[in-house]
Amino acid sequence: MKYDIVIVGAGVVGASIAYNLIPYDVSVLLLDKNNDVAMGATRANSAIIHAGYDPKPDTLMAKLNVEGNRLCEDLCRNLSVPFRRCGSLVLAFSDAEKELLQELLERGIANGVSDIRTLNQEELREMEPEIGEEAIAALYAPSAGIVNPWELCLAQAEVFVRNGGTFIGDAEVTSITKEEDSSFTIETKAGIFEATNVILACGIQADTVHGLIAKPDFQIVPTRGEYFLLDKSEGGKVNHVIFQCPNKDGKGVLVSPTVHGNMICGPTSEILKDNIEDTSTTSSKLAEIKTKAARSVGNISWRDNVRNFSGIRANSTVDDFIIREIPDCNGIFEAAGIKSPGLASSPAIGPYMVDLMKSSGVVLPAKTGNYDMTRKKIHFRDMSNEERAILVAEDPAYGRIVCRCEGVTEGEIRDALESPIPPRSLDAVKRRAGTGMGRCQGGFCGPRIVEMLLAQKEDTSPLSILQDAEGSNLFYTRETEVDV
Repeated sequence: MKYDIVIVGAGVVGASIAYNLIPYDVSVLLLDKNNDVAMGATRANSAIIHAGYDPKPDTLMAKLNVEGNRLCEDLCRNLSVPFRRCGSLVLAFSDAEKELLQELLERGIANGVSDIRTLNQEELREMEPEIGEEAIAALYAPSAGIVNPWELCLAQAEVFVRNGGTFIGDAEVTSITKEEDSSFTIETKAGIFEATNVILACGIQADTVHGLIAKPDFQIVPTRGEYFLLDKSEGGKVNHVIFQCPNKDGKGVLVSPTVHGNMICGPTSEILKDNIEDTSTTSSKLAEIKTKAARSVGNISWRDNVRNFSGIRANSTVDDFIIREIPDCNGIFEAAGIKSPGLASSPAIGPYMVDLMKSSGVVLPAKTGNYDMTRKKIHFRDMSNEERAILVAEDPAYGRIVCRCEGVTEGEIRDALESPIPPRSLDAVKRRAGTGMGRCQGGFCGPRIVEMLLAQKEDTSPLSILQDAEGSNLFYTRETEVDV
């Protein structure tokens, strides 16, 4: 159980690092404390690929945001991940906020954001007719985009495993020890592993896991943000990601289309001090979203809400990303404090970490054999009728719709079940295939997917089927006799 490199944390940052290690002839293990990848901040966020005008110039955050934005489109194309470069608008509602737009413009130009400019009220309303009446100007960044965040993470992790990497879930790290030969022993709830080098990408637990090897010189400030996800009937009301001017709480409440055709509104900002993994939603914060979002887009139909959810951002006491070899701990690296724009920066964080390891003396020999860093995935609903007809003729399973809301077929669910990192829950299938994301939230397709999960292995008990994380069992007892 010894590896050249062990990566702790299988969110979009850890997956990006693992993916970018594929070209090298090293053994790599990707660990996560959850039973699947993309279970932390990656699965619950705004899904925005920020343009890069917000970070302060000359910071690592600014550099990696702009570079990650540049890399994202080709990466998503190569991995069959939904992505759309829709552009973003930052609205100003006063002369003071117009001055802030100018500051953001100058910052964006300094960071290398392409084609960024300001719009007057007339230009803004021509671009977004449904914009709120109070908006008087906007900052326009055409390079911003939207993506499916958990599929971006999954795709990189799956390709990593397909090319010889190893993923182990339910592997919360309990200790990290540096041995006399300078290797590391990593004790987890899934076993003990040895590594020549370790990379920590632990999200909201970054300071805690850092503390297993050295006293942390930073603190993570877990910050919960709540959201509305509205039906596709609302998705066409805006064409761009619409922000309000940033403030002390962050980038504020946004209104944005999603790559699936819905509308997303949020997030709020609330520092968590006790239960740092509390992803509940509250009536007061959801009401706050309604009030603030209505200022950006006035005619949002909140009755067409599909789901409310919240995510936890890994804000930190350091006003930049922390990507380094841990001081006085040769051989152990970390990517910590990866707050917004972490998702947008992630395609660049992987290559940056690889280069950092090389510059620190880690030997990464190039592979001499073949490897494939692409992924082809079928998205049936996005195909033309001609393409669908050809596919169904080859494999009738793609002609049987299981999820009516999202148009997901039996063939796509089967592909998800046979992926390099097989799903272990109903929501894990959702993240891979898109089932259960529509109006009925899995009410129709859920039972059929349970049947397919049970059929995957003959000895699988219905009592073992999970909704998502460990402990979220769908069934708790089996009735042996039923009265009719």
